[in-house]
Amino acid sequence: MASVTQLPGAPKPHALGLHRRLDLDETLAALIGDGLLTEADAKRVRADIRTTRGRSELHPLVLVSNLKLVDHRQPDKPLSLEVLTQWLAAKAGLPYLKIDPMKIDVASVTQVVSHAYAQRYRILPVAVSEMQVVFATSEPFDARWMADLGHILRRDIQRVVASPLDVNRYLAEWWSVQRSIQRAKDAKNDVHDGRAILNFEQLVELGKTGEVGADDRHVVHIVDWLLQYAFEQRASDIHLEPRRDMSNMRFRIDGVMHKVFELPTPVMTAVTSRIKILGRMDVAEKRRPQDGRIKTRSQGGREVELRLSTMPTAFGEKVVMRIFDPDIVVKEFRQLGFSPSEETVWREMVERPHGIVLVTGPTGSGKTTTLYSTLKHLATPDLNVCTVEDPIEMVSPEFNQMQVHAAIDLDFAAGVRTLLRQDPDIIMVGEIRDLETAQMAVQASLTGHLVLSTLHTNDAPSALTRLLDLGVPNYLIQSTLTGIVAQRLVRTLCPHCKAEAPLDVQAWAALTHRWHLAPPAKNYGPKGCLECRKTGFLGRTGIYEMLRITPAVRALIQPDMNLAKLTETAYAEGMQPLRASAAAQVARGVTTIPEVINVLPPTD
Repeated sequence: MASVTQLPGAPKPHALGLHRRLDLDETLAALIGDGLLTEADAKRVRADIRTTRGRSELHPLVLVSNLKLVDHRQPDKPLSLEVLTQWLAAKAGLPYLKIDPMKIDVASVTQVVSHAYAQRYRILPVAVSEMQVVFATSEPFDARWMADLGHILRRDIQRVVASPLDVNRYLAEWWSVQRSIQRAKDAKNDVHDGRAILNFEQLVELGKTGEVGADDRHVVHIVDWLLQYAFEQRASDIHLEPRRDMSNMRFRIDGVMHKVFELPTPVMTAVTSRIKILGRMDVAEKRRPQDGRIKTRSQGGREVELRLSTMPTAFGEKVVMRIFDPDIVVKEFRQLGFSPSEETVWREMVERPHGIVLVTGPTGSGKTTTLYSTLKHLATPDLNVCTVEDPIEMVSPEFNQMQVHAAIDLDFAAGVRTLLRQDPDIIMVGEIRDLETAQMAVQASLTGHLVLSTLHTNDAPSALTRLLDLGVPNYLIQSTLTGIVAQRLVRTLCPHCKAEAPLDVQAWAALTHRWHLAPPAKNYGPKGCLECRKTGFLGRTGIYEMLRITPAVRALIQPDMNLAKLTETAYAEGMQPLRASAAAQVARGVTTIPEVINVLPPTD
């Protein structure tokens, strides 16, 4: 990760290192000398310090980057803190490191030096092994600590240069979290009674200790840090997994699991209890699964909802928190991954006054995002939009949302039956699981309502077979069903680093199986950069298969339906298969062939 520096002594005198710590005037002079700044820029920096109290205490590179100046070596690019830090690393002859906290063993690095010592010299240990320790610093010319620390640790010392803001942030954060973990481990665990309060809209202020005693403030800090860290890393799920001695925290980011942290199991138990209290769950009940909900805010002020689920395991309760960002449901259809033609077909399906539209796909394929985004699009003041869900995924003020409760016989069918007496215009049913729910959806459509719902099938035509298997008469399917959409989510290439790559012709032929689509003129592959954390992928998008129930398709919906013949007819009527949608995303440079192959259903 970094090249080894000579341990004894400081670097040779350099214009930037005469005062050990970086001096603003020397830094500005060096930046001017290397062509990054002009004299006028330097005057602006000095003037900004004089007019703003407290600025003189900031790192010189931060002072320069705050003014958002232009890099005069490349006038079309800004002089960002990252660019300045890379410049400083080059001047010092040291590697540059963009700190990725998910790749740091915080428990190990915080044991190397005390927080006071690290704070004094502004050094941050980022990697530890038996033979060496790597320290990040934003003061590369201050090497007073190296000889003493190398002698004490009896290991080689390597240095890398990192952003001063990152160094300051993690100096404060890592030791604070570790201290809270240790003190929570040492403290006696209080037992709190949970109250079963059904309140989906409760807003939890992170860091507030109103529900727990003062002895739990360390646990509060750990939970606060965990949630904010998950929001920052764009996690969709948080997994807390108890083990015998050390328990795991893992995040799912862009569909892939990442191990984030380890906690002593007693501390994990306390963290689980804290989360259950926030979610209004029964803290004392650890033998049966429970569901809960938290609504809170990220550091940026955005409201975020978390859906909680607990499960008893061999070593304690496992908790999964599904993170729902309300911003994802206000996307334009194009942002969901629809092509122009797919958007046109989808609008034709959902903008009708009545009928049934089904979205199919496995768990985690984006059905919820598609349905909520559609409901947001349809929910105008002159319409009554109602939903029945299990559970309510995201609370929205535009909808009237009902949650099913099996304990009181409020299932999907009973929920739809109730909604039909509520003068609805649009009904969203979370899932059609049985004949009774399917019959109520059909009844709602026949009485002039638009019904949106989901099914678990591999592709769009299979949804028709599923409805027939449930026992829905074919003539009712013919008269009510408007369209079916099958979908999957695929990781998208990072726009900051994706690079042209040779096309695997055999893989393209396998992807476009029997459709013989022309290969793209350019093909792109993952490379990896700081923005995507070296994965090469950033975010996800959808691929779709849209089946319109045209007269030709409708005529084939029979009790003894031939699915293969219906599918061929649907293709002739304009349905594009999932593979064609995936190939189009590959051709546009959005994703890669291996990514889409991983999520597509197998071919016959």
